[in-house]
Amino acid sequence: MKPAFGIAFASLLALQGFVPMQPTGAAPRWERLFDGRTLAGWTPKIVGEAAGQDAGRTFVVKDGKLQVSYANYGGKFAGRFGHLFYDRPLRFFRLRLRYRFLEPGLPDAPTWAHSNSGIMLLSENPRDIGRDQNFPVSIEFQLLGRDGDKPRPTGAVCTPGTDVDIGGKRAPDHCTPSNGPTIPNGTWVQAELDVLPSGEILHRINGKVVQRYTNARLDPTDPIGKDAVARAGSDLRLTSGYIALQSEGHPVEFDNVELQILEG
Repeated sequence: MKPAFGIAFASLLALQGFVPMQPTGAAPRWERLFDGRTLAGWTPKIVGEAAGQDAGRTFVVKDGKLQVSYANYGGKFAGRFGHLFYDRPLRFFRLRLRYRFLEPGLPDAPTWAHSNSGIMLLSENPRDIGRDQNFPVSIEFQLLGRDGDKPRPTGAVCTPGTDVDIGGKRAPDHCTPSNGPTIPNGTWVQAELDVLPSGEILHRINGKVVQRYTNARLDPTDPIGKDAVARAGSDLRLTSGYIALQSEGHPVEFDNVELQILEG
């Protein structure tokens, strides 16, 4: 069948190397970071092991989901905190994913780690993390499930080796609770993270902003961050870094992990 004029003209432009531009103001595209089959593009860092090693197969793919699993831990957590890092450092971006806590957690995990995981952001390189260092120097979007009858809102911000400002003032505590909901384990939750060119960082749970802060920076008074501070020199601002998913002794699943790069 003879092609219509418009199709033929477009084909001619393509042959001449012409690529049509996206309309001005088009939204940045979302990129899927987990293919549902492998952990390609991700690097584990487990306490007691070098970056890239995961003898206990903590991070696995099961039924198309990215799972934090302790099936090979022999029933004991033994302080083997872990993180799974996306291999590309990021500056300004949006991240969205679904998560849910499974049962049961390991009995020797710290009580505060029950139904506890997180998304680490603006993190140091996993290959710079000490072999026995529990947590990367980073900011944490804390993910919490229910643990007992008391309210336990998900979406807090925690600061291992770092500082942030909330309401224009330095956050006084290591973890600052959110105004998010308490969600029972086994329930899928939509978590979204915005790291904006304005310097503001937002946590969203099921579409609602539950935490916001600014001025992410290294904390020279925190011993966990001393090496990162030495590498940074005089400029302690956190303007780029890695993201990671956390293992703290309670199984959790992640799905639909997507990234949108923002210009700034």
